[in-house]
Amino acid sequence: QLVESGGGLVQAGGSLRLSCAASGIIYRIEEMGWYRQAPGKERELVASITTSGKIEAADSVKGRFTAAMDNAKNTMHLQITSLKREDTAVYYCRALAHSAGGLGDYWGQGTQVSVFS
Repeated sequence: QLVESGGGLVQAGGSLRLSCAASGIIYRIEEMGWYRQAPGKERELVASITTSGKIEAADSVKGRFTAAMDNAKNTMHLQITSLKREDTAVYYCRALAHSAGGLGDYWGQGTQVSVFS
């Protein structure tokens, strides 16, 4: 129900844009976010945004990110600039959303972001 796009191989100092679209059984979203997991590390929040526009972000990306929600399309966009090698990770989209089964967490399959210098 979450379709991720963006990511790939990016040169250090460059930028990337990730998008996540929710569809299918999800009919009302409360919050969407991007998380990442680097090898040997725990999954961590990169940035999240509620449908009312409240944004939270990791200290590691503050000053380098833009998060936006298209409520009409149930889509979240995340842009990160000035990429660093330590941004390399698998990035996962998450949605806290309502479906026929109630409120629940939904996760995307993950997209690899690799930053090279």
